Amino acid sequence: MYGRNKINNNMAKFRKKPVVIEAVQFTRMNWEAVQLFTNCTAHTLTTERKPDGKCTCIIPTLEGQHIATEGDWIIKGVQGEFYPCKPDIFEQTYEGQDE
Repeated sequence: MYGRNKINNNMAKFRKKPVVIEAVQFTRMNWEAVQLFTNCTAHTLTTERKPDGKCTCIIPTLEGQHIATEGDWIIKGVQGEFYPCKPDIFEQTYEGQDE
């Protein structure tokens, strides 16, 4: 199905499958929750030493180590992997799901 487009070098359009994900928004106040959510794989919490200094942590992903900035969402993917997502992208891509 996809091979024909690849051979002809034609761009194809795809729609993201509706998959329910789990996520937690990273803040300096919920570092322990982020660690629990990521099975303690999130590490290296840093905060700039100034008022309202930037807070970051490192999230190991399938593509390597990614830096999450305070406010980013940490998403658990379909293979159980974790990755950070900027808040504006998260809002455009996901919506709340009733349990």
